[in-house]
Amino acid sequence: MGHALLVHSVISPAKLLDSEERTSHNLSSGHRHAVRSIRSEDGDVIDCINIYKQPAFDHPALRNHAIQMAPSVDPSVERTMSTEKSPAAQLWRRSGSCPIDTVPVRRSKKASGTRRFPARKKPTGTSKSSLRSAPTDEGDKVPNLLRVNRSVAILFTYGYNYNAAKGDIRVWNPYVEHDHEWSNSQVALQNGPYHHFESVESGWAVNPSLYGDRQTRFFVYWTVDASKTTGCFDLTCPGFVQTNQEIAIGAAIYPISTPDGLPYQITIYIFKDMITSNFWVQYNGVNVGYWPADLFTSLKLTVETVQWGGEVYSSKVGGGAAATPHTATQMGSGQFPEYMEDVSGWVKRLRVRDNSMTLKAPDWAGTYSDEYRCYNVRYVTDYVEDPEFYYGGPGRGFLCP
Repeated sequence: MGHALLVHSVISPAKLLDSEERTSHNLSSGHRHAVRSIRSEDGDVIDCINIYKQPAFDHPALRNHAIQMAPSVDPSVERTMSTEKSPAAQLWRRSGSCPIDTVPVRRSKKASGTRRFPARKKPTGTSKSSLRSAPTDEGDKVPNLLRVNRSVAILFTYGYNYNAAKGDIRVWNPYVEHDHEWSNSQVALQNGPYHHFESVESGWAVNPSLYGDRQTRFFVYWTVDASKTTGCFDLTCPGFVQTNQEIAIGAAIYPISTPDGLPYQITIYIFKDMITSNFWVQYNGVNVGYWPADLFTSLKLTVETVQWGGEVYSSKVGGGAAATPHTATQMGSGQFPEYMEDVSGWVKRLRVRDNSMTLKAPDWAGTYSDEYRCYNVRYVTDYVEDPEFYYGGPGRGFLCP
């Protein structure tokens, strides 16, 4: 099984920006702390920012934050023949690397005027309380948790005090119909009521309005109020603290799975440091950085709900006249869940950690899909060595007009 690496697509060799070009762009983009800038021919620019002047520290709660350079205890991730890790490499480093005491920051294209993007997304969670109190769709007799402009197909678990979750997520490049839409596959840890939950999330995304293209990219996301006024993707607002000088958040992932090719995957592991209460993100076994505990109120105490799966954001989801016709934006591979032919989106090696401090498969898990005729789910527990979650779909089609 192949393992996807973080890269930037390169048409011709990348180059270092000359000092005049770098200075000019830094003044307009706000990257005044870049000590080196590396540009790839695909248009991405990586700024090497002084680790103590990175964007996270623009957040008022982090003005006097002391950087935690490594987890207090670095948890070991299970390794088997199917999840052997390849080095987390990025091709932009072939033309240089960020110096010690700097972190790589993918330069936003927003300042150039070529695109605009929403930094925040609509609520994406299902907490224990929301599942119990949700209204019921009389036709299908399932919880109706659909929220404006988003559709999810997830596996979830609750019932314990969690502090970590992990999943091997197959990497695809789903079709996204319009620039203002996106498609994500992720691991999420949440706490709080449905309309005001706190959440940290990480995985891969195709998000044209955020990244300026339709490549599949590694992302992180956080919110403290169900995305109403706080939280954002990657570094589009301050909060996430980077500690690794080799991995740029928002970098493209390569290789990508194809129906006839190897099933490339990324391993996402989000875990709470039990000493500092910071939430770390680990990508393919590499600690990328963390969300400081000072950003949160309830989440730093415990995680109530863990989710794995996909999400589509569009104004054309959810039914009704305004959402007709449905978006053709795909989730996962764009295929409905199918574990026999192995051509759909999936998350395997699903793990949680509770107060026992043992990384283990969830004792119980349930599935949920906002629009099962458009994006469906399937949880396989029989006749497999380890439970497997399949999800996704094509969006608009015969079943989903």
